[in-house]
Amino acid sequence: MTRQSAIGNGKSTVEKVVVIAASAGGIDALTQVLSRLPVHLPVAILIVQHLRASRQTRLPEQLARYCSLRVCLAQDGMLLEPGVVYVAVPGQHLGVRNGYLVLDLAEPVNYVRPSADVLFASVGRAFGFNVIGVILSGTGCDGARGCRDIKAEGGVTIAQDEKTSRYFAMPRAAIDTGAVDCVLPLREIAGKIVSLAQQE
Repeated sequence: MTRQSAIGNGKSTVEKVVVIAASAGGIDALTQVLSRLPVHLPVAILIVQHLRASRQTRLPEQLARYCSLRVCLAQDGMLLEPGVVYVAVPGQHLGVRNGYLVLDLAEPVNYVRPSADVLFASVGRAFGFNVIGVILSGTGCDGARGCRDIKAEGGVTIAQDEKTSRYFAMPRAAIDTGAVDCVLPLREIAGKIVSLAQQE
C-alpha cells in the first residue's frame, strides 16, 4: 500500500479473516457461498470481485439479499468487525493495516485493480495463521501468488473445483502453485469456512 490511510482510534476485535477472490462467473459463486454462512460467524470477510471501475457497483446490495451477515462496500479507514462482509471498491486495491481497511490507487496487479494478490498478501501479513483464503470462478491468475503468501504465513487456502467453476483459470492457477489446501465443489466451500472459523 502506497498511500497513508485515515486510520481511526478504535481497536478491531477480529481474530480470523476470510478473503475471497472471484472474477468471471464469480457473482453467482459468491452468492452461493455467502448464502450458506450462518449469521453469527465470528470472522470478517473481505471480497475482491473483478468489476469495471467505470461503473458504480451494486454488488454489496446484490449479495446482501442472500447473506445473513452484514454486507457493505469497503471504505478507507473502516474498522474491521467480525460478522461483516466487506466488498472491494472497483478500481482500488483493498488491504488491511492495524485492523483497518486501506484502499489504494497503486498500479494494477495481474492487469486488475482491485487485485486478490494485494489483498491476500496484506491480510496474510496482518493475521498470519488466522486467515482463510478462497479462490472462486474466474479467468486469469489473480490470487495464485496471494495463496502462496497466505500459506507462507500459516493460513489455509481453498479453491473451487473445476466441475462447479464457470471459469476455472483462477482456481487452476492457485492450485498449480501447490499452495491450495482444499479443492472443493461450490456447495461445500461455506461449510469448510465455518469449520475452519470455529477451530481454536
